[in-house]
Amino acid sequence: MTATASRLTWAQLRDLKCAELEGAADGWGKASNRADAGRDRIEKQLLTGLRETQQGAAADAAVGRLRRMSRNLQYVYTECGLVRTALNSLAHEMKAQQRVLREALDDAEALRFTVHADGSVTYPEAGEGLIDGKPLVGGTASVGTSPGLLPPSGLVAPNPNVAKAQDIADRVAKAVRTAAEIDWRFARILRKLKAEEGLKVPDRTWTDAAGDAAAVRDAARGYLKSGIPHEASPAARREWWAGLTDEQREEYLAVYPDQIGNLDGIPALVRDTANRDNLQLLIGKLEGQDGERAETQLAGLREIDRQLQAGRQPPMYLLGIGDEGNGRAIVSYGNPDTARNVSAYVPGLNTSLDEDFAKNDLKRARDTAKGIGKYDHSNASIVWLGYDAPQSPDGFGSLDVMGDEKAVRGGYSFHQFMGGLSATNENDDPHMTAIGHSYGSRTVGAATQHSGGIPGVDDIVLVGSPGVGVDRAEDLGVGRNHVFVGAAENDVVTKLPSKQQSAAGAVGWAAAGPVGGYLLGEVADQDNDDLWFGKDPASEAFGAKRFPVNEGPRPISANGVSIDAHSQYFDPQRDAMSADSISLIAAGRADKVKMEESR
Repeated sequence: MTATASRLTWAQLRDLKCAELEGAADGWGKASNRADAGRDRIEKQLLTGLRETQQGAAADAAVGRLRRMSRNLQYVYTECGLVRTALNSLAHEMKAQQRVLREALDDAEALRFTVHADGSVTYPEAGEGLIDGKPLVGGTASVGTSPGLLPPSGLVAPNPNVAKAQDIADRVAKAVRTAAEIDWRFARILRKLKAEEGLKVPDRTWTDAAGDAAAVRDAARGYLKSGIPHEASPAARREWWAGLTDEQREEYLAVYPDQIGNLDGIPALVRDTANRDNLQLLIGKLEGQDGERAETQLAGLREIDRQLQAGRQPPMYLLGIGDEGNGRAIVSYGNPDTARNVSAYVPGLNTSLDEDFAKNDLKRARDTAKGIGKYDHSNASIVWLGYDAPQSPDGFGSLDVMGDEKAVRGGYSFHQFMGGLSATNENDDPHMTAIGHSYGSRTVGAATQHSGGIPGVDDIVLVGSPGVGVDRAEDLGVGRNHVFVGAAENDVVTKLPSKQQSAAGAVGWAAAGPVGGYLLGEVADQDNDDLWFGKDPASEAFGAKRFPVNEGPRPISANGVSIDAHSQYFDPQRDAMSADSISLIAAGRADKVKMEESR
């Protein structure tokens, strides 16, 4: 049946009991909440207890069955939540058409018109004829007709009730027609909200769930989406969320986990809940797609999911996840809302949502959290992939990497993210640290240039930096004594030539060969302290504090070409000095770090 084939009448629309739809929605909401509570008990009590007290094949099998049950309950929670919102949205839209209908019927009653079952409207005689002065005859207006509006001659005036009756008839018809379209649209959605038979929830089921969520989001756009404060400040978003009822929060989480989970200013526990649900929907969505991009991101998502399910310490919080661009993922080790020390690390060149990121970049944040834990257990260490980092298989050789457009856009997003952490942290004066690695240091630099600097940030750490876009440490907004730099001797990224050197060198090479290129390059940067994105952060002229790091493997050796010196700053095994220095700074104990001379 289509919307046009519906036989809905205005009397049926008038008598529709939307409260019964809302009551049914409440029932589905209770079922969703029970599933969520069951899943929560499995994750936080049963699995934790098994891991801590039991070992062996039987325990492993029990863990596997509990994980499957948890996954099934997560699916039940998601689908029941979608049914609930679909029913509430249906009631919401039907109520709007009932109001339109009621206003039209009230107008008809006040004018003593009669509205018939087919929607036509009979009106009485009124006015007076121009010739005999008698009242003009009444009639009936129906949709698509214009009775009395075209008089046979200029000697007969139209009945003044004609236009009023036609307006009422049109309003009644429009309300019924719109309600029929709404009914048809939601009937299609609700028919699709059903699971496969059996106790398993395979990946293809999550693919269907992703489609279900998209359909309900589209249908409920007037009911929920318009209320999400995308343009508000992080502090205002926090207040918005705090002001919602429990039912409203549950519906937003069920229908818009992608938006709530990635909204800066929403509490970390809420974002984690939303993003864990959205993670399954994204996996299902990408399972239904072909192509290298989908395959790459799917591998990254699966690895993040595996780590979340493993229940490792420190506890993981998923603060952001998405498949836009090169992918988005924000993972915290420790709760950033309760921690006294919060650090956020921004990765750089070639970082994207893939398996390498999910293994290696997450490990850097986890190693930092464990390192900080030696000095203060109240900490959260975050890896922030909230932007499209440049992608260049050959290193700093593409125009994409050499430009700073991505850093500027990413800097704004990082500024917003840190504003969200500052708004939701429960401590009076938390210690926050921004850490930029490689091109990520340029992104951190861009974030500092927004009004007020990076919200809440006390210290900035730059490692493997090609420059940050400013020439002095004090320009980063935290004071020069709170800017710390690690630059390995064999890290080629920290020794990139400046733009002036490169341009002058190219001219010299063309004019006089390699010698001429070298000499002009030296003239362009006489102090040899400029990099591609400005003054070398490790230089004396920049003015930051430089902490000692391992010199790292040589770029060229008997073993071939290596850039490993660029990637070991966070590794407590390969560079214990650097990793411990970063941990001390992030723990608010920078005074314990031994510094070395600038370049």
